Amino acid sequence: MRINRALRFGIGAIALALATATVTGCGGGDDKSALEHAEDGQLTIGIKFDQPGLGLRNKDGSYSGFDIEVAEYIAGKLGVEPENITWKEAPSGQRETLIENGQVDYIVATYSITDKRKERVDFAGPYYVAGQSLLVRADNTDINGPDDLKGKKVCSVKGSTPAQNIEKNFPDTQLQTNDTYSLCLEGLRAGSWDAMTTDDIILAGYASQSPGAFKVVGEPFTTENYGIGVKKGDQELRDKVNDALEEMIADGSWNKAFESTVGLSGYQSPQPPTVDRY
Repeated sequence: MRINRALRFGIGAIALALATATVTGCGGGDDKSALEHAEDGQLTIGIKFDQPGLGLRNKDGSYSGFDIEVAEYIAGKLGVEPENITWKEAPSGQRETLIENGQVDYIVATYSITDKRKERVDFAGPYYVAGQSLLVRADNTDINGPDDLKGKKVCSVKGSTPAQNIEKNFPDTQLQTNDTYSLCLEGLRAGSWDAMTTDDIILAGYASQSPGAFKVVGEPFTTENYGIGVKKGDQELRDKVNDALEEMIADGSWNKAFESTVGLSGYQSPQPPTVDRY
C-alpha cells in the first residue's frame, strides 16, 4: 500500500510539474499565437530597456519612449490595455530567437528590417526611418564622420545592423561590441573607445541625457527602416499590425507620440513613414 501511495504521489508530482512547465513556458506561456494571446487580453512585447526616448526602463520600474508608445497603440488596436502588457527586454542579438521561441508576441525595439532577418522573422512597417551616425565625446575634434574612422576604436552592439555595417564597410576600424548600447556609452565616457555608432535617433537620446558630454557628428550614412518583428508566417498578425500603424499615422497619434518622447530632446520630428507591408 505504501509503495502504491508513493507511486501515486510521484506520478502526481510529475504531472503537476509538467502542467506547471506548460503554463510557465515561453513568453505567452503556451503554444497560442499572438492574436490568441490578444484575445485573452494579454500580450508579451519585446523592447529595449536602455534607449532614452525610445525604449527605456525607468528607475521606478515604468517604461517610456517612442517604441513603447507604438507598441501600446498596436496592443490597443488588438484589444489589449497597457496594464496587461508584459514588457520583455529584447537585446539586438537575441531578437530573432525571442520571436522564434514564442517568448514575445512581437518586438518594437529599433529593429531594422533586413533581408537576412526576414529569413527568420516577418516584419510589419516600417514605423520609423533612421540612419546610422556617430556619437563622440564633446571635446573630440578628430571624428566628424565615417571617413575619419580609420584606426579608431568604435563601439556598437553585438548582432546590430550598425555593427555589421562597420565590420563590412569600414575594415580599418577597430570595432568593439557589447551587449547593450548603455555599455558602449559608459566606455565612450571613460575613453575606452573613440566613438559609438548606431542610429541617429538613438544617439540623440543618449546625448540628451548628458548635456555637454557628447555630440552626434556627421550626416547619417545608412537608411534604417524600423519594423515590428513578428513570427514568420503569421500573416494575419502582420496585417493587423500594419493596419494599426496606418491608423496611428493617419489619426495624428504617431506625431503626438514622437513629440512627447524623442521630441523632448530637441530632435526634430520627421515625416511619418509609409507602411510598405513587407
